[in-house]
Amino acid sequence: MNIRLSRRFTISTVAGLLIAISILAWRRADKNAFWISDVAPVCYATHASLGHQVTGVDPAHAMLDVARTKPYGSHVEWIESTAQSFRSDKRFDLIIMTGNAFQVFLEDQDILAVFEPMRRHLAQDGVIAFETRNPAIDWPARWDKDATHTLGEQTIHQSRKVSKKEGDRISFETRFKFLDKELVSFSELRFSSRSQIEDLLLKCDLRPKAIYGGWHKQPFDAAISDDIVFLIEAA
Repeated sequence: MNIRLSRRFTISTVAGLLIAISILAWRRADKNAFWISDVAPVCYATHASLGHQVTGVDPAHAMLDVARTKPYGSHVEWIESTAQSFRSDKRFDLIIMTGNAFQVFLEDQDILAVFEPMRRHLAQDGVIAFETRNPAIDWPARWDKDATHTLGEQTIHQSRKVSKKEGDRISFETRFKFLDKELVSFSELRFSSRSQIEDLLLKCDLRPKAIYGGWHKQPFDAAISDDIVFLIEAA
């Protein structure tokens, strides 16, 4: 079985918790099964349009309602669940977690609680793919800045301020200022090292198949790569 990570999978989700997609082969006559969480519209629409069987998983009911209205949303089986509690009789050939969703899991046990169901739902010869930001990069220096976005006729001012950096954790506040209101979000992310992640993978009977510096398979340079992209297989 040949599994190819195509450029269709280079899109990062904004809210991202988990995207998991299974593919048997691009040119198989039979339909394939996909497991998608965080309802990434471009990913599920692309594969549903190809006739694959798509199952979408997300913990937020409202997100699922929005996803159902998107192109090919009616072709997808949507399930309300967290990644940790998801259970299915299906086994998936390619599981993808993107949008730097991996970083929202702050403790080792949180990460293991995600790796374990991934391993359980991975088909024979299947592959897991996910990315995380490289902790060697000075992220606070990059993030402490303002930006302006235009949405239709509306201008949105965005500001992000890092409030704390402690160990491998960074906490920050993001403000979105509209003409008539302001929205504020508070986030905390973990910046795990390559070796930390590899140790946790082994505890779930998983191991790296390849490691890249980006979704286009750029070589990973520990000093300058923004991202660490893992391709994982069963150990």
